[in-house]
Amino acid sequence: MALKEIHPEGWAPALGYANGMLAEDGTLHIGGQIGWNSQKVFECHDFIGQMTQVLKNIRAVVEAAGGAPSDIARLTWFVKSKAEYMAHQKEIGAAYRSVMGRHFPAMSLVVVADLLEDEALLEIEATAHIAQG
Repeated sequence: MALKEIHPEGWAPALGYANGMLAEDGTLHIGGQIGWNSQKVFECHDFIGQMTQVLKNIRAVVEAAGGAPSDIARLTWFVKSKAEYMAHQKEIGAAYRSVMGRHFPAMSLVVVADLLEDEALLEIEATAHIAQG
């Protein structure tokens, strides 16, 4: 099965990884996205700001592959602080809906000790299924 790399137009190069890989059957694997913008700059340093940017990044990869947020089947969240996540439930819901609408795929949340980028407060990876043909 052939895979096609998905890289949103105008984004800084992905070095040593792919933002997305689209299979012939329409399965889109989206690599872990963090809270930096398309030029790999952190504009926000708070959890909600970074979470919103992460979701925008995921949406951009899905749209670059020809899909929409409703095509996302799974999100796996990696957060550095359970306490911060739990303290902002209402804001998380509002920010999520502002980017993804009322589409709620299968989700997991994992609390991790750290992430590769020091400024990153969370990372989310996704799987989508985009209709082909």
